[in-house]
Amino acid sequence: MTAERVVIRAGEAGIRVDRYVAEHSQLSRSAITRLARDGHVRIGGNAVEAGHRVKKGDEIVVDVPEEAPALSLEAEDIPIHVLYEDRDVIVVSKPADLVVHPAYGHSTGTLVNALVGRIVAQTGRAAARPGIVHRLDKDTSGVMIIAKNDVAQLALARQLQGRTVRKEYLALVWGDPGPEPAVVEAPVMRDPGDRRRMVVRAAGRESITRFRRIAAYGAGARRQALLHVVPLTGRTHQIRTHLAFARTPIVGDPVYGRRSDTSGLSRQFLHAWRLTVRQPHAGERTFTAPLADDLRGYLASLGEPSVTAEPFSEVA
Repeated sequence: MTAERVVIRAGEAGIRVDRYVAEHSQLSRSAITRLARDGHVRIGGNAVEAGHRVKKGDEIVVDVPEEAPALSLEAEDIPIHVLYEDRDVIVVSKPADLVVHPAYGHSTGTLVNALVGRIVAQTGRAAARPGIVHRLDKDTSGVMIIAKNDVAQLALARQLQGRTVRKEYLALVWGDPGPEPAVVEAPVMRDPGDRRRMVVRAAGRESITRFRRIAAYGAGARRQALLHVVPLTGRTHQIRTHLAFARTPIVGDPVYGRRSDTSGLSRQFLHAWRLTVRQPHAGERTFTAPLADDLRGYLASLGEPSVTAEPFSEVA
């Protein structure tokens, strides 16, 4: 059900769809970006990203959903492993199967509910997402940093936008990319046919992922490799999409992995391992989340690796 439908016919070409709609409607560019992310901006019946360039004569249709009632935040007694805390930030090791922030369908039982009593609510950001400057998928474990006040939230957001935050992951994949460091530079966008997943398309947003094999297990069709992965951009499902595109899909991934995945894992083997940021008052720090128990147990079940190597010594 929509409260409003905006229909605009492009009179010129080459302009980003978010900018064009903003200039010809009452919607802001940030609102259009959010709507596009959720599949509500279409051209020719196909959902497009905010950065899509319009062609003269394109009919742009924007569906604006009805305003949903605000979610109320309540503190909940959810065990969380806090790695570090000061007056500005909390750094946690998020477990798998935990949603980061409340949304419809997940109004309680989230990381924010677990931390709401320790987060300053007056952050000037969305009421349901206080302190959240980045996120991990529900079934991805690992290190996250949450701002406790406006100063920290703005400082962290600027670093993320400027790509100066260093994020490092561990991923176990099917196949073996070999010993040399590799990079995937492939634009990513939401799949027009399935809004739950991302795809590599020329019309997508710039996306860059570096990775290096640090261990390999098994042989033949059962060959699996543990990768040190460094995303240089921060697109939704970027690592999962890029590794599948490189024909080394993540073990246990129900969306981008092998259809005949027989690993027995209940989630994708993807772990946010290390995070390096500059804090407002504590300077640059690196935080590490130990590999989650379920992933550690699965690695142990594979036996000794046949090859090993060191992670990247430096990250560009």
